[in-house]
Amino acid sequence: MAARTTGWAAAGKPTGRARAVRAGRAGPAIFLMLGWVALLWLLEGVDFVTGGALDTFGIQPRDPDELVDVVPAAFMHFGFGHLAANTVPLLVLGFLAALRTGVRRFLAVALVITLTSGLGVWLTAPPDSNTAGASGVVFGLFGYLLIRGFIERKLLDIGIGLAVGALYGSILWGALPTDSGISWQGHLFGLIGGVLAAFLLRARPRTTPPAPTIRPIS
Repeated sequence: MAARTTGWAAAGKPTGRARAVRAGRAGPAIFLMLGWVALLWLLEGVDFVTGGALDTFGIQPRDPDELVDVVPAAFMHFGFGHLAANTVPLLVLGFLAALRTGVRRFLAVALVITLTSGLGVWLTAPPDSNTAGASGVVFGLFGYLLIRGFIERKLLDIGIGLAVGALYGSILWGALPTDSGISWQGHLFGLIGGVLAAFLLRARPRTTPPAPTIRPIS
């Protein structure tokens, strides 16, 4: 009897089961990212109505009390223009990452990126600055998708990474200290967080047990 593989056929093509798993991820991935973006817009609406009351959740560097804002800062923005600039890339990159990894692993990836970006800002941002926004997460997801396929040796994910690089590669300029009004620190450490997440949370290869040896009875 011929040996069977799960997930990928011997020729490298996805089996029906693998395709079904991916199709089952699409709905939760869309729901998650639409909900995430809706939450960001709701928070910015509250911030607008309250005269910027939520801006205090931004990160002010090297103040121990500000460490509690490392995660909330990724959900706050300084105006609707700031938020609008992050919305589309967050939707696109977040959906692709959640679709390819599943919601549970995606949330772990997003947490690694958020913590790395926020702590990097806390350590290196200029004094008397206040940093907030989802752009660190955007840069992290970009970096994650860019290299994930090479780390896990999956041709489809390599192709997705190359497409993401072609589509959003120009954002890498934002990780350089070219504009004092933009937190290049958050961008740079977000990118580092995405690469780190790709290594830490890579899928472990499944081992297929060897087929039993058939021995005729003499």
